Amino acid sequence: MCPMADLFDTAASESGPRAERPAPLAERLRPATLDDVIGQTHLLGPEGSLRVMLDGALPSLIFWGPPGVGKTTIARLLADRTGLHFVQISAIFTGVADLRKVFETARNRRANGQGTLLFVDEIHRFNKAQQDGFLPHMEDGTITLVGATTENPSFELNAALMSRAQVLTLERLSLRDMELLVQRAEKELGKKLPLDGPAREALQEMADGDGRALLNLVEQVAAWGATESVDRDMLAKRLQRRAAQYDKSGDSHYNLISALHKSVRGSDPDAALYWLARMLKGGEDPRYLARRITRMAVEDIALADPQAQTVCLQAWEMYERMGSPEGELALANAVVYLALAPKSNAAYAAYKAAMRQAGETGSEPPPKHILNAPTKLMKDQGYGAGYAYDHDQADGFSGQNYFPDGMKRPVYYVPVDRGFERELGRRLDWFVEQRAKRGKG
Repeated sequence: MCPMADLFDTAASESGPRAERPAPLAERLRPATLDDVIGQTHLLGPEGSLRVMLDGALPSLIFWGPPGVGKTTIARLLADRTGLHFVQISAIFTGVADLRKVFETARNRRANGQGTLLFVDEIHRFNKAQQDGFLPHMEDGTITLVGATTENPSFELNAALMSRAQVLTLERLSLRDMELLVQRAEKELGKKLPLDGPAREALQEMADGDGRALLNLVEQVAAWGATESVDRDMLAKRLQRRAAQYDKSGDSHYNLISALHKSVRGSDPDAALYWLARMLKGGEDPRYLARRITRMAVEDIALADPQAQTVCLQAWEMYERMGSPEGELALANAVVYLALAPKSNAAYAAYKAAMRQAGETGSEPPPKHILNAPTKLMKDQGYGAGYAYDHDQADGFSGQNYFPDGMKRPVYYVPVDRGFERELGRRLDWFVEQRAKRGKG
């Protein structure tokens, strides 16, 4: 086996005038038409929603999706397709004075018979007042706005702006899309990448659904000048895996905690561990995870396994004592326990039903027989009269009514036939039967 250094051509370039550096591969491969765009077939396919829009006047749009999936490219191609002048700005670098100039130029352009497609990258970074500033220019046709955001527009954009634009979701590129992109890059480069099958797949995985990141990686690999096929391990040594997209205060934060919660609820410990790991790798605060994991025990396991809550609290305390990374294993243990525990939301559903009815019944007082009577006046008014002390009953159960007088007895709690709640169900059935026998239901 030859050493790694022998696989790569390290010969110095010949002396002489330096050739002009070619444009980056991502720029050279920028699609010239909408048909050239890889991915987003739900928008750009024959029946795609964006294709249908092109049959009429192009409305203002919001592109919502992760980085490197074609938001800027598609906006530019839409301008070409509709004959609009393309203007691109970024909310990060554009202030109020810059926006005024953009709108004024667009107004002059419109007076000369040409419209403007204004592409605003990172539009969610504009504040409310700045977002409101687009509205009159959208309404009078001065601009057709195409905004791009990686954050959920429902939370980050004004309702007024959202009502004047259609939101289109762009998806991260699939492995099939990434392979097509690599093939297109190889054609542009005029050579195949020196990667075996597993390494080629690993290269695509490193890009994490980001086409621009993939082309940057392809460019690096092509520059090695390898003379023999590179395997997966060697590729991993030469390249760093791209950090997964994760914003602890953004949309991906809520998506991943939702995935963790639903994996636990669905009794899948492997999936639950995966999403836990994704969040920890992304830098999530383990204390936030400890709190949410404990919430899962209360909401989704509850009385089917009362021990689950104790397991979560102990894991939380272990993390506080040990810190990272050792304490994170305690959280992983709790996640596995919850995923495999019997599930029940019966108590949660009962609590919500009781809260609803408590709001509907207003200020109905308790029945007088269960009220304390510390004064003679209260005794004279019947407080406490007829109360049956349950411990004095032979079976420890009086069967008295504890709801407001005149209120039809509701049923909130319906235990599931799983775990410890199966035993609670048997107890409840006995109480219901005894209450009916004694005619006090």
